[in-house]
Amino acid sequence: MTGYLLRRFGFLVVSLLLASVVLFLLLRLLPGDPANALVSVGADPQQIAAARHELGTDQPLLQQFGSWLRQLATLDLGHSFVSSLPVGPEIVNRLNVTVPLTLAAFVLAVLIALPAGFVAAHRSRTWYGGLLSAVSQLGIAVPVFWVGMILVTVFALHLRVLPAGGFPQDGWSDPGDAVRSLVLPVVTVALVMAASLTRYVRSAALDVLGSDYLRTARALGASFRGAMWRHGLRNGVVPVISVLGIELATTLLGAVVVENVFALPGLGSQLAQAISQHDYPVIQGVLLVSSFAVLLIGFLADLVQRLIDPRLRGRLSGAVAPSAGGTR
Repeated sequence: MTGYLLRRFGFLVVSLLLASVVLFLLLRLLPGDPANALVSVGADPQQIAAARHELGTDQPLLQQFGSWLRQLATLDLGHSFVSSLPVGPEIVNRLNVTVPLTLAAFVLAVLIALPAGFVAAHRSRTWYGGLLSAVSQLGIAVPVFWVGMILVTVFALHLRVLPAGGFPQDGWSDPGDAVRSLVLPVVTVALVMAASLTRYVRSAALDVLGSDYLRTARALGASFRGAMWRHGLRNGVVPVISVLGIELATTLLGAVVVENVFALPGLGSQLAQAISQHDYPVIQGVLLVSSFAVLLIGFLADLVQRLIDPRLRGRLSGAVAPSAGGTR
């Protein structure tokens, strides 16, 4: 396991380095000039050249990239071209909104999807099992912003029990107001995520329910609940963990849509604003932090799979993986 952790850590470092190269190059290919953010409309060429020199964008690309790497080595993400504020602290402030939103939506989606997916598989021939499958399929096709607009219309405009958007200016100093402002965004993301997760949980549960080892355990006298708990749960949860990691990473990256719908000052809205202003340091910082989060989530999901399934640990040590029945 130690060797595996070292290899994955090396892979994480190399992936971040490659991501930094790709981000740096792609941003420079975008149309527009970030110097325009510092000069007024109708500025002459001398003023634009002076702004480029101030920002450092008149330097060769290799020199600009080297300067950025030296900053990253000291965990310095640079300063915004527009506000001149440090990018790192601003990202941390935005994460105070994005991280609670993402984690709360993820937990709520899991609490909905796990029982719904299992019931849809175990009772697939009943009307409510079919209804759960149909609703989950419909939820996958519904855009997240449309769900948000419906919830705002019902709970904010008609019932007036929750705010339509925004976040307290003093942040989490008043937890009650902060939580209330996140209720609708969390439910919006959770409903869309739960629909997708339900399909995967249903598929994994169907595989377990139709497996030979589960039928053998039942034939040997085990109850359905006991056979599922002892033999089926571990087999069924391993593929679901990968999907959970992907969904969590996707939700973090897709926060820009929900945060714009609900006017939340999170990482997604910061990225959208920085792109419109060609603020390279902010864009690079946000995308690099997001890339690190995605890679870390994938690493943790892979690690949890290996802790649950001894067959995967056997592959790490070069041992021959035993059969499914022998590990349960």
